[in-house]
Amino acid sequence: MDTVLVLDFGSQLAHLIARRVRDLGVYSEILPFNTSKSKIQSINPIGVILSGGPSSVYEEGAPQPLEEFWDYIKEHQTPLLGLCYGHHLIGQHYQGKIVAHDEKEFGKATITLKQQTSIFDSLNSEEIVWMSHGDQVEELPEGFEIFASTDTCPIAAMGNIAKKIFSFQFHAEVNHTVHGETMFRNFLFQICKANPEWKIENWIDDAIKDIQNTVGENHVILGLSGGVDSSVVAALLKKAIGDKVHLIFVNNGVLRKNEVEQVCDWFQNKFKFANFHLADAEEEFLTNLKGVEDPEKKRKIIGHTFIDVFERKAIELEQKFDNIKFLAQGTIYPDRVESQAGSGGKTSSKIKSHHNLALPDDMKLKILEPLKDLYKDEVRELGKQLGLPRELIERHPFPGPGLAVRCIGDITKEKLEILREADSIVIEEIRNAGLYNHVWQAFAVFLPVKSVGVMGDFRTYEYLCGLRIVESIDAMTANFAKIDWEVLEHISTRIINEVKGFNRVVYDISNKPPSTIEFE
Repeated sequence: MDTVLVLDFGSQLAHLIARRVRDLGVYSEILPFNTSKSKIQSINPIGVILSGGPSSVYEEGAPQPLEEFWDYIKEHQTPLLGLCYGHHLIGQHYQGKIVAHDEKEFGKATITLKQQTSIFDSLNSEEIVWMSHGDQVEELPEGFEIFASTDTCPIAAMGNIAKKIFSFQFHAEVNHTVHGETMFRNFLFQICKANPEWKIENWIDDAIKDIQNTVGENHVILGLSGGVDSSVVAALLKKAIGDKVHLIFVNNGVLRKNEVEQVCDWFQNKFKFANFHLADAEEEFLTNLKGVEDPEKKRKIIGHTFIDVFERKAIELEQKFDNIKFLAQGTIYPDRVESQAGSGGKTSSKIKSHHNLALPDDMKLKILEPLKDLYKDEVRELGKQLGLPRELIERHPFPGPGLAVRCIGDITKEKLEILREADSIVIEEIRNAGLYNHVWQAFAVFLPVKSVGVMGDFRTYEYLCGLRIVESIDAMTANFAKIDWEVLEHISTRIINEVKGFNRVVYDISNKPPSTIEFE
């Protein structure tokens, strides 16, 4: 199967580039910027894309591909596309000149195309793109030609058609670049001559065979959260190895309203898992979280407590079933890339400490990660193919630390109960308005600020409830949802009337970036 490599130079958008390629039916992999020539040769990519990044190419210590990478591109005549920082790298390597420019461009811009051929085939003479840069290619490398410019950036896109090398100053991968998909399509199918063979339906049979060959007659433990990823892993394992999969569902005390009962009903009664195990550890989690306000400490405590609870249950099962040899996890592709040593160098993302289980060596369980090559939307499609209900696979993402990072400040059972009730109202009303599948996430937040209110003839002094509703494709960027005022008013009225503890509701109108989706 044809593969396109994305070399990551610390960009927050590297995954978005890989997603754009996969969305067009071509498999993509993200690798660190300093990947060796031998590793690239083993993959034999039909094309390579250099991501953006926060550095300047002329700075000391700025991330650079190995010299042998450029040798590989030359020897194999592999098509190459650079975006933003990747644009500067190509300009620098091929003896152009990169400078810091007085007039910087951030946000929407209009490029004028000098030629509407090759990578810009079928585009307009003027295109809306998304810029984010302070550096520019000031002098064109020898053998390259200008493809596009703006009023302040004469070399907004350049290329060498003979060498099949192209680069853009702008970010073609973001939705704000109106016809970015066409640019990627041209690169993949006109320049790389790719075959669109990447389909989840083709992936399933191979994944099942791989699981069966790996597991054999042994049994597998899966930590089930009730979220999309672990639920799809459970369904895939059941299809592959039947009752040889053991589900452990931990009640950590920071789940949503009725979630424990719902997950138990799904997997015990509806999906008929023979080996479903509930570990009710609410009291243990809340005791360990008592008085903790720092968000990162919360995450670590929840992660470590989860491991302790899970380990005890897993050891209990190991003693009962001596052929349990594997631990399955719902790791998906972004998780794996973020945790790769060296990915993105000094700018690489830090994976949340609780995401995957670091169980003790004496458990001697081998890790099984069936979804490690898939993105979230691909996981959802896999869930559909496996027959999981839409109610489950279309659930909004829920953070690993649960409501602990939506309850700002210290955690108490009382605050969580207040938050659960409000959050339940938000979801119910978003569903009633027909908006649930049109927004990425919708939830309530407990804000530890009290304000004065009046209910009837009485003065109140109670907490603030924050509403966070965002639109996104993949959570890498997100905009606050422009919800109808009547819907917001109805949500607010219900929360204030029905949830004792809140007397004021506020709506978060910040985007990501600069804000994050979650509050902590």
